[in-house]
Amino acid sequence: MKHPFLKVALIGNPNTGKTSLFNQLTGLNQQVGNYPGITVERKVGVCSLGENQKATILDLPGTYSLNANSIDENLVIELLLNKNDIDYPDVVVVVTDVENLKRNLLLFTQIKDLEIPAILVINMADQMKIKGISLDIQALETALKTKIALISSRKATGITELKKLIVEYQNLSTEPCLKSSEIDTPYFEELRRIYPNESLYKLWLVICQNVNFGSVSKAVVIDNSFAKSESDLKRLQHKETVKRYQFINNLLKETKKIDVSKASGIQATLDKLLTHKIWGYVIFFGILFLIFQSVFAWSSIPMDFIDELFASMSTWASEHLPAGKLTDLIAQGIIPGIGGVVIFIPQIAFLFLFISLLEESGYMSRVVFLMDKGMRRYGLSGKSVVPLISGTACAIPAIMATRNIENWKERLITILVTPFTTCSARIPVYTILISLVIPNKRFLGFFNLQGLTLMILYALGFLMAIVSAIILNHFLKLKSKNFFVVEMPKYKFPYYKNVGLNVIEKTKAFVFGAGKIIVSLSIVLWFLASYGPTDNFSNAEKIVRTNPKNSSLSTDELEDKVASFQLENSYIGIIGKAIEPAIAPLGYDWKIGIGIVASFAAREVFVGTMATIYSVGSHGDEENTIKQRMRSEVHPETGEPIYTFASGISLLLFYAFAMQCMSTLAIVKKETNSWKWPMIQLFVMSGFAYVVALLSFQLLK
Repeated sequence: MKHPFLKVALIGNPNTGKTSLFNQLTGLNQQVGNYPGITVERKVGVCSLGENQKATILDLPGTYSLNANSIDENLVIELLLNKNDIDYPDVVVVVTDVENLKRNLLLFTQIKDLEIPAILVINMADQMKIKGISLDIQALETALKTKIALISSRKATGITELKKLIVEYQNLSTEPCLKSSEIDTPYFEELRRIYPNESLYKLWLVICQNVNFGSVSKAVVIDNSFAKSESDLKRLQHKETVKRYQFINNLLKETKKIDVSKASGIQATLDKLLTHKIWGYVIFFGILFLIFQSVFAWSSIPMDFIDELFASMSTWASEHLPAGKLTDLIAQGIIPGIGGVVIFIPQIAFLFLFISLLEESGYMSRVVFLMDKGMRRYGLSGKSVVPLISGTACAIPAIMATRNIENWKERLITILVTPFTTCSARIPVYTILISLVIPNKRFLGFFNLQGLTLMILYALGFLMAIVSAIILNHFLKLKSKNFFVVEMPKYKFPYYKNVGLNVIEKTKAFVFGAGKIIVSLSIVLWFLASYGPTDNFSNAEKIVRTNPKNSSLSTDELEDKVASFQLENSYIGIIGKAIEPAIAPLGYDWKIGIGIVASFAAREVFVGTMATIYSVGSHGDEENTIKQRMRSEVHPETGEPIYTFASGISLLLFYAFAMQCMSTLAIVKKETNSWKWPMIQLFVMSGFAYVVALLSFQLLK
């Protein structure tokens, strides 16, 4: 009788195609979450192996070896040593790249020494003929004491053979490739004598690594007599690595042949251009410019359609559902709230599409390498650039990504400055404000002014992150050393399945993550806007209609006047009026103030808040979309538009620099284990944003 679900762990170096293989095996049958108790991303999927046999596939973080230097690598080792872990695998699939077998096999030989059933996957087999590579698979299997699956995860070849090997994992040899005792024979012989029932290599990892191994066995306590100094441990680890590479070198000399005459030199030529000290930057910023132009141009049609669709839905609900508070809630709270989420799906999807294409093609690694040359002088390195670039999607996973940075000072600086980079949550705010105050015109006949403005905002955020890093590097008196290692994968055409899954996954995360907050807050805001504590709210219609100044108004104008007076005297109006004196110098009214306060839950909530506020009292005009309502909003005393060029730029700059995300503050607290740093972020970033917004409005008005 077969077990209904095998547990399979995918392990490998970064950029070996591990995630592509995971997608091939699981398709859409996958879930993304966090490992219990920590914020490292966890991917699990279900795979059908045929013959009523299924497997849960765990995609572990990329790691170069079992000599852990980061939290991600610690996580891999902890799982492989803890047999009682719920995710402990029945079989490990180690994914390697045919062009980088020497480096990849180091990890495989270590995993084999743990005496776990392991399958070696050699990926990118489709490149062997192009690169002139040939392999003696049988000789490799004999020397490595395993079975090998030669696959191409991009072209989905070899997947069936791999599934068959997984099903037959019990036939795999668990004999190690190397003898651990060769590292220090007397030391390991004594270790074997005292702990005869334990895996020798597991014991060695317990001794030399500072990670949580839970229960290597029921109770293993390493005797103090085996304790060694840090320098001795490093020496033995180095000796182990040398012995493993000697074994791998000798093996590959016999089993891997390369016909240089057939190898392509295109990658080297492209690298010289894309990492050039001048042209590399020109190309990078040119690509960014085209991306932002395309994001605005391509998404405008579906966004306008969604905007008008939800306005029509709100109108239909008001006209056809029974009159009452429930209908008001649906028409003025829930529908505008959902619309405030859905309208930005096109732009966010396009942004993630471009980011995925850059990552899949191998270009993003060149960007990291290119930017590292300028980062070192700021107390950062290429490893810091990865979170900064990732921050264009979301600051939360970007801050999690700093766990790969070994040096604490470098990591802390990266954590503190990453929120300045423009995340996807700002896109809804930027989009609505840019469309209000920046004309949809072309500059020099080609450049769209709105797309250019968006790119400038991204550049400002990144520039401020760099300036902040310089300041922090000067004032944080922490000793540090910079190390930089970056994987340079070969160039390849983006695989449509990986790109598609990534876009769907990230867009879903925005819709269901931010969406829940936005819709929930929209309902709360509707309640605060629909009720008030004073007689002015309760008697709003009577007060407005009996005012002689309003006698000449039309029915629709009178209804809007009543709604405006009622909103001003509602709970939310009282809150907005209370903070209006502080934000008036920035060009904002009390309604914008409410949006700023509400968006502390998440920046993108600003648009949903405006949709909820401005939809209260709407008299059913289907053309009354959120942008048009905001565009027509005027100051009650001066009669001037609220959203002018000056106030719009002021608000854009405020959101560019302010810390308007409580989730980011929470993750910074978790990663730094202190409220000190998130509080510094909150007050410094928000204070700086206020000053910049104030100066910009006063200069432009």
